[in-house]
Formats: sequence, C-alpha cells, structure tokens
Amino acid sequence: MTRSPLPRLSLRLRLALWSAALAGGALLGFALLSSWLIYQAKLDSLDARLERTVPPGRPGDRGNFSPGDRSGLPPNPEPDLARDLGLPADAEVGLLIVGRTGEVIYQSPQWPSAIAQISPVPDPTQGRRGPRRLMTVRTPDGPWRVVVRATPMGQLAIAANLDALRQEMATLRRIYALTIPGLLLVIGGGAWTIAGQALRPVRQLSQSINQVTAQGLHQRVPADPDPEFAPLISAFNAMLERLERSFQQASRFSGDAAHELKTPLTILQGELERAIQQVETGSAAQQTLSQLLDQVRHLSGIVRKLLLLSLADAGQMSIQRQPVDFSALVQDQLEDLSLLAPELAVTAEIEPGVRVMGDRDLLTQVIQNLITNAAKYNLPQGWVRVAVNRADSQVQFTLTNATAPLTATEASRLFDRFYRGDPARARQTEGLGLGLSLAREIARTHGGNLALAPSPDGEARLELHLPLSSS
Repeated sequence: MTRSPLPRLSLRLRLALWSAALAGGALLGFALLSSWLIYQAKLDSLDARLERTVPPGRPGDRGNFSPGDRSGLPPNPEPDLARDLGLPADAEVGLLIVGRTGEVIYQSPQWPSAIAQISPVPDPTQGRRGPRRLMTVRTPDGPWRVVVRATPMGQLAIAANLDALRQEMATLRRIYALTIPGLLLVIGGGAWTIAGQALRPVRQLSQSINQVTAQGLHQRVPADPDPEFAPLISAFNAMLERLERSFQQASRFSGDAAHELKTPLTILQGELERAIQQVETGSAAQQTLSQLLDQVRHLSGIVRKLLLLSLADAGQMSIQRQPVDFSALVQDQLEDLSLLAPELAVTAEIEPGVRVMGDRDLLTQVIQNLITNAAKYNLPQGWVRVAVNRADSQVQFTLTNATAPLTATEASRLFDRFYRGDPARARQTEGLGLGLSLAREIARTHGGNLALAPSPDGEARLELHLPLSSS
C-alpha cells in the first residue's frame, strides 16, 4: 500500500522554521563555544592561583617546614587555602607537604586517595618558587586540579576539586537551556510576522485570482510600493486586461451571431412548415421537407442555447422571477420521460407544494435537459430515480440514473460545453453537449447550483439546489 505524500508546509511557515533553525544553530554554537571558553578561563585562573598560593602560616615561616615540624601551619589550613584560591570556604581543597627525605609533613584529611604520592619536581634549588607541575587527576569524587611545586624543604602539592567549577558551568548551561528556547520562539515569531508582511502582496494576488470569473475580469490588484512585487502585479493586471478584452469580444461575437441567426432560422422554419402543407401528403417531397424542418428546429434550439450561454457569460441573463410550483413542474417533465424512453423504470419521490422563485420557462428547460441527459446516457432497460424535497432554505432536486461507470476525466468535464463523453454510451438521441452546461448556468443565475454528487459505480447522481420561495 502506497503512502500518501505529506502535505507541504506553507512558505511562511518554512521561512519561520528556517529562521529559527539557523538562529538555533548559531545560539547553540555560541553556547558551546562560550561555555568552553569560560571553563578554560576559569581553569586558567585557578591554575594561576594554585601556582601563587602558599600554605597559610606565620609570615616568616610560609613555605619553610622542617621534617616533622607543623608549627608553621594553623590547625585547619584548608578554609584559608580555599579562600586564597578564590573558592568557597566549604570547597574541597587538599594540601600535601613532603620533606626532602620523602616523609609526609602534612596531608589534608580530604586529600584524594587516588593521589597516593607525588612525583618529585626536579631542581628544587631555585627557591620557594622553583619548578612546578600542573596536572588533572581523575578520582571517584571527580576531577582534581593538582599543582606540585618544589621548595627548599621538599615537595608541596595543592589540590582543588573541580566540582565547584563544574557546578558553575552546569548553572551556566541551565541558563542557556532556559533562555535559548525563549529566544528561538521570539525569533520564530518575528520571522513569521516579517514573512507575513513580506508575502502580503502575494495574498492579495491570490485573492484577486480567486475572484477572477466571467463577471470579475474588470478587477485589478492594487499596485504595491515594494519593487520586488511591482513587476508581478503589473504583469497580472495586464493579463486580466487582455483576458477581459478577449472575453468581451468572444461574448459579443457569440451573442451577435446567435441573435443574427435567430431571425433567418425562424423565417426558414415558417417557410418549410408552409411548404409541407402545400405538397402531397406522404410524398417523398413532404418527407424531405419534414427532415429539413427537424434539422432547422434542432439548429434553432442550438442557437437559443448559445444565446443564453453568451448572456450568462456576460452576466446579462434576464429572468422573470415569479413563484413556480417546482413539484408540479418536475412531475410534468417526468410524464414526458415516459414518452421519450418508455423502457426505463422511473421512481419518483416528490414532496408536494415545493415552490421556488424563478423563471418558469428557464427552470423547465433545466429539468428537461437533466431528464433528457439521464435518458440519453442510461443503460438498456435501465432506471431513473427522481427526488424533490426541502433542505433548509433550499429545494433539492436529485436525479440518479443507471449508467456505465464514469471515468475521472468524464466526471471532471461533465459540465464542459460541447463535451459529450464516450460515444459508446450515447443512445439514439442526438445532442451537442450544451444541456448540462446551460442547466448549471441557469441554476446559478437563480442563486443555486448544479453539481455531480458522489455515487456508487454504475450510477450518476446530479443534485440541483435552488432557493425556496419566500411565500
């Protein structure tokens, strides 16, 4: 089973998301880089303090310790040592003093057990601030930063737990985690607003395109001061102007042609009727004239439909509105269907007394076109179902007939002018494919609509909606 493609996001949303993504990447990179730089800066500062700091004691004895002599150290030197290192008083700080002969002079209680011993720093003859070594030692309690320095009396090691520094960095990361999403929302919202303002001319253009109908070709899109959209709007307005001019010319031509053909066809029809009465009944001449008269009547019907369609295209179809008993009108046309196709099984459910406000002649033509179409494209020994009922403030006329399954192309072009569908499904009744198109135009002129409704295979269902009469 194939999966349907996911709907594509709108351009405005994509611009906002891309802006937020780019800003998020930049903020995340800034957060990572700044965190690393701040950590390194704090670590360098701690290293500098570790190198400068000496164990607290009497001023004259700082850094001078005799083997086994702790007289120069206070009882608990770690808090003072933490303060000298710029750390909280409760921070874990360790002090280890080893004499020249390797004996331990002093070792803090919290001295990490992982640092069991310290390697001697060479060349201890360079005074109190002789050679030194910095290193980071990993322990179960966390990493410790250790400095080992040589003194005239031996080795001095000061260790500081980096947990306090890591907590500071964790606090900074939490601040980033709280502020960056808020900044991304602000950036995304700002990008959404800016994109909406930037795409405003496009929305106006879309609204104008949606309003382009046969009666709305005179509309124009207001000029936009933005230079990016001005050429597009000018080109669209020029296209509308060309379409309006071409449509008016085509509409005038079809209307004028139909009007000019109407008079000679009427005269020709009258002359043929008179000639038929003058020739011998049943003669070959009368049969020929009858056939010609049928063709003239057929041509007159086509001209009349073309004239109505041209008037509908121009929005000039005039209707004489009056109350019409729609139920009785449909019933009368169904009686004609029994004569047109007596082999069809007709079922009717007509609600009595349904009245509409409209032109009786035009509405009669609509129902006649629909019923004729149902008989023309029906199946042998087929059926027709007709229903008329009220639905809210409208009357709904439903006509369903048996037919061969409609293809997607046939369903989409059912109301196109001069479209007749598959010739194999047509019966002996002739036509030019104008009936359904004209019926829909008349329905729309009355404030209603005609559409093909969904139906099972082997059926065609047309629904006509018209506004009910207020009376």
